[in-house]
Amino acid sequence: MKHWTPPSGPSAPAGDRSSDQRRRRGRRAHQAGAAAELTVERTYCDRGYRLAERRWRGRSGEIDLIFRRGAQVIFVEVKCGPDFDRALAQLGPGQIARIGRASCEYTDRHAQGSLTEVRFDVGLVDRRGAVRIIENALAA
Repeated sequence: MKHWTPPSGPSAPAGDRSSDQRRRRGRRAHQAGAAAELTVERTYCDRGYRLAERRWRGRSGEIDLIFRRGAQVIFVEVKCGPDFDRALAQLGPGQIARIGRASCEYTDRHAQGSLTEVRFDVGLVDRRGAVRIIENALAA
């Protein structure tokens, strides 16, 4: 008995092609984001920061990178795009709020809790792989 297999390739129904395209775009975006995070991580480490966490996840959300420098904890959100302006434009108010809540969860688990000295940076990576760090980007 011959088994039926769904069509693929150019003759596949439009719905199948579009979902494949979405998966490929999602996979490329994930890979680009991971590469950008690694690039920003190296930049901070080259500047003498110590990586504490990579993609730390709490109940409130995820923080891309967390570094320590002395007693200070630096939370870094990484964004990549064709240029720095478009990368930064991807950071919206909802995401900023989630990062704030997640950072509170993180500091609550450490010795000084809410007394921990923190900084919120944004690491931007453009299509050429150039990096721009904006320190205190999320300061009130």
